[in-house]
Amino acid sequence: MPSIKMSAKNRPVPPILPPQGFSSFDHDGSAEAMGDHPAKVVVVADRRRGRGALSNGSGRLEPVSRVIEDDGWDNLSGLEAFKTVVTVEKPKVIITRNQSPDISFDRSINPYRGCEHGCVYCFARPTHAYMGLSAGLDFETRLFAKHGAGALLERELSAPGYQPRMIAIGTNTDPYQPIEREHRVMREVLEVLAKANHPVGIVTKSALVLRDLDLLAPMAAKGLVKVALSVTTLDAQLARRMEPRAATPAKRLDALRQLSEAGVPTMVMVAPIVPALNDAEIEDILDCAQTAGVQEAGYVLLRLPHELRDLFREWLLEHYPGKLRHILSLVQSTRGGKDYDARWGVRQTGEGAYAALIAKRFQLACQRSAINKNRSKLRNDLFVAPVPQGGQLSLF
Repeated sequence: MPSIKMSAKNRPVPPILPPQGFSSFDHDGSAEAMGDHPAKVVVVADRRRGRGALSNGSGRLEPVSRVIEDDGWDNLSGLEAFKTVVTVEKPKVIITRNQSPDISFDRSINPYRGCEHGCVYCFARPTHAYMGLSAGLDFETRLFAKHGAGALLERELSAPGYQPRMIAIGTNTDPYQPIEREHRVMREVLEVLAKANHPVGIVTKSALVLRDLDLLAPMAAKGLVKVALSVTTLDAQLARRMEPRAATPAKRLDALRQLSEAGVPTMVMVAPIVPALNDAEIEDILDCAQTAGVQEAGYVLLRLPHELRDLFREWLLEHYPGKLRHILSLVQSTRGGKDYDARWGVRQTGEGAYAALIAKRFQLACQRSAINKNRSKLRNDLFVAPVPQGGQLSLF
């Protein structure tokens, strides 16, 4: 059997030679661009087929680091491919509150932890460390579904003194990722919000959102919903590499068209913008979105917090080694020379000449396409607090 090599965190780890079936980063010219960190073993391609991340290193909160090492008996080729495993989670609350001054909502719902879409750039990947899991392949294969979310939401919306404001869904992991077809947690949440006339903003990369048009269209007629789809690129090949299990760019644009035709206010998110990789597509994406009937648009510059820094480097070295240095140089030029700057007001768009150029291009492209000319505002005044199961109806 393959052996598992462990080392205490915060201690230097000697370079690891690539065992059979694996590749690794060495410390030559490529490693200089990779930065100063222990060598990362990349999982053999057949085991991660259809996935975004290349490795599955220990989470940053774990006391030890683990890597698989061949024991010399050629057993690595016999390891199974990573399969999607869903664990049912029973949370105590379903609405998450935040006080971040640089985002437009103060509450959100995430029906799932982890995301099967496998987007290699996803800034939510490091949150899997709180589950004792990896931000790499674990994030897209070991998922958690929050069953009973509808009942929890009813209870929280009916709490004395609750004041309705837009609930954002899809801000961390995608509510319409493939496992939603079976678990239907998002559908359950949306049914409660529709019944209570509660405003909601949805962000997704999936055409599965069209399944819920029977709820979304009536809510839109009341001014209660807005749906945003993220379109990272129009290049199907690039999308498959970056977002292996998300809907194709064409399906996302078609979903925007169908939502718009059904009267649902729509928004396109050009996110993330990766310097020297998809930044040339900003204008084309907005033009296509305008043709699909989209009214609003936004963008986010690539964010690389915590483990994502190394995961994205691994991916670049695998797929675009010739662009690695250039891409990272531009990223760092927008983050004060670092890979990431978490400051409020800066983390979404960056700073510096390149960031300013992206902002100006995006603004001019929106003006040309007449996007963001009118922004829809969701209503809070129609809210009717639900009656939880076993609760008492109001006398008035």
